[in-house]
Parts: sequence; structure tokens; C-alpha cells
Amino acid sequence: MTVIESVHEDHGATFEERGDRRVAAHYGRPERTHAAVRNVVGVTERGYGVLVVEGEDRVDFVDNAVSNRVPSEDGQGCYALLLDPSGRVETDMYVYNAADGDRLLLFLPPTEHERVADDWREKTFIQDVEITDASDDFGVFGVYGPQATEKIASVLNKAASPDRPLSFVRGTMGDAGVTVIRDDGLTGEEGYEVVCAADAAADVFDTLANLGQAAAPFGYRTWETLTLEAGTPLFESELSGRLPNDCGVRNALDFEKGCYVGQEVVSRIENRGQPGTRLVGLTVEGVPDAGAAVFAADAAVGEVTRAAESPTREEPVALAALDSDSATGDADLTVRVDGDERQAERVALPFVEGSDDSERRPRYPDQ
Repeated sequence: MTVIESVHEDHGATFEERGDRRVAAHYGRPERTHAAVRNVVGVTERGYGVLVVEGEDRVDFVDNAVSNRVPSEDGQGCYALLLDPSGRVETDMYVYNAADGDRLLLFLPPTEHERVADDWREKTFIQDVEITDASDDFGVFGVYGPQATEKIASVLNKAASPDRPLSFVRGTMGDAGVTVIRDDGLTGEEGYEVVCAADAAADVFDTLANLGQAAAPFGYRTWETLTLEAGTPLFESELSGRLPNDCGVRNALDFEKGCYVGQEVVSRIENRGQPGTRLVGLTVEGVPDAGAAVFAADAAVGEVTRAAESPTREEPVALAALDSDSATGDADLTVRVDGDERQAERVALPFVEGSDDSERRPRYPDQ
């Protein structure tokens, strides 16, 4: 569950379940908080599952499992995937090297961290690796918007704001020790994640919301529309069960590192230079459901992965997984909305240009 549920309740939050985490869905009128993030700055609690990996072999163990190279230096992180033998995404995660404490800190979707912890514990064998589920030990807050850097600078003591994506610094906010991570642009705006001990979370949230430049609290409904406008594939809607090459998440792949599960498939598709499907942006006459079929003439050529009314563009937008010919071609497309076929137009991602660019925005070898 959220580590500060009563604080969210005081702000009038409505809650929803994400895996084993209870998170704030919205605080009423999510389109207003969306605009606050796009124009100024907002703060939200992130509902990660958190694993701590310790022991002499921690870096090698995790590096051998995931699709990206785990940094060996303190203060650095990476975005990575766990793949199955056919190369499809089982989960995504952020891996941070906190070497001053001799540990790796992993942030995973709240539906996946327990499964990964159990699976990895069975694979440590004689390696010096200890895996702990620490999801209830930390508060993690995201701060996003064109004034996010000014916001962090106004409340962070004993450190300067990190300026490279997925790098982090340690400092204080009030009396609380915090770690501040520069994010990778998922909302299309400047962004940071602030990590603290769970018992300090209420005070840190209050600092982020109210001290210095005020930040509007927002929930996962706004997170969904912000990341959709930024063209950011999310695990639950775009990545799960798909090939990373098809999703264009090249920032999660290191093609030079050694073997990991699924690596052979991913490398073969990369060498071929043409993924079977691609994620594209669409504008649609109406908001289709996730999974709605996309047609070119009478042929189904893909499906919608996520769609919503864009608060910034004031029109429906969608991410869709289409076969490569249809994704890059000029044939007319339609999408089924409420039982009717509606016209759809391909739109270059991101849908909305903000103060940053999502490193997860789909990119392909021929682009």
C-alpha cells in the first residue's frame, strides 16, 4: 500500500490497486493536475515494488539476468528488461548502484517484484547474493514539470540536482535524508524521483508539495495521460509480453554485453534491421478501448495498446502496435470504437512537446 495513505486522503484522493500497492488514482479533476504538470510542476507517489540486492556478486548476478549493462559505479542507474527465452518482456525495472551501502536498488512494477525476488532466490546457488523485498521500507515520489529542476533546487540541501538521466545524489529535505534521481523523461517534462525512508515519507511529501515552488499532487490517472502524450511505452500496456525491438525501447538494450535470457532473439532481430511490429501514435475519432483492432482496408494490421482524451491536444490519442508495413506506410487506417469503424491518422511521437523527451519513446534502427 501507499506509505502515506492518510496524507493522500487529506488531499481528497481516490485510490486504486496496482499489484500489491494501493496508489492514489486522482484527487478530483485530473485534467487540471495534468495542466499543472505540463505548465509548472506536480508531485506524485510512485507505486514501485522495491528490491535490494546485496553481496559480493550482486552486480554480476543482476547484469547476467537483464538486458542492459548494470553500472558498476555508485550514483548511476540504468533502465533494463527481463526477457523470456523467446525474447519477450517479462518485466521492466530500474537498477541503481548504491555502492556506498554495498547494494543495488531495483524499482519494478508492483505486479512483478515478488515474482522476480522468488525466482532469483532460487538461482543464486553458490553466489554471494542476498535479495530483499523492501517495498514497504521506502517512500518514492516523482516530481515532474518544466519547473521541476527549480523545485528540487529550492528544497534539496547538501547536494546539487543531478543533471544526467538515471544518475542520483544524496542530500536532505528538512530533517530527512533523501536520494534524488534524475528521471528519463517519461512524462515528456523535466523529472526527478525522490527516495526516502518510509517513516520520513509524509514530511518529504509535504516538503515537495508545499515548500519553495508549490507542486500540485497528482495520481495515476494523470500519470497515464502524461506518459501517453509523451509517447512513453509502459510495462502494463505496451511492453508486457512483447519483443523489445517491436516496442522500440532501445534505451533498455545493450547490444554489446554478454548473454542473458532472450538476448539471441533480440540480437537477431536487431541485425535483421526490421522489427515485425512497431508502436505508433494515432489520433482517432473517439477513444478506443485497449485491444481495439486497427484496420487497413479490410485487413486487421494491429491493435490499440492505450488511448485517452489528450488534455493538452483536446482530442483522442492512442498508442498502437501495428505491423511494420502499416506503421510506416500511407494506407488509410480505421479503429473500432464502440462497435463502429472510425478514421485514424498516424502522428509522429511525442504527441506533445514538453521540457524533456522520453528516452523510452519508440525508436527504430531506420529512424
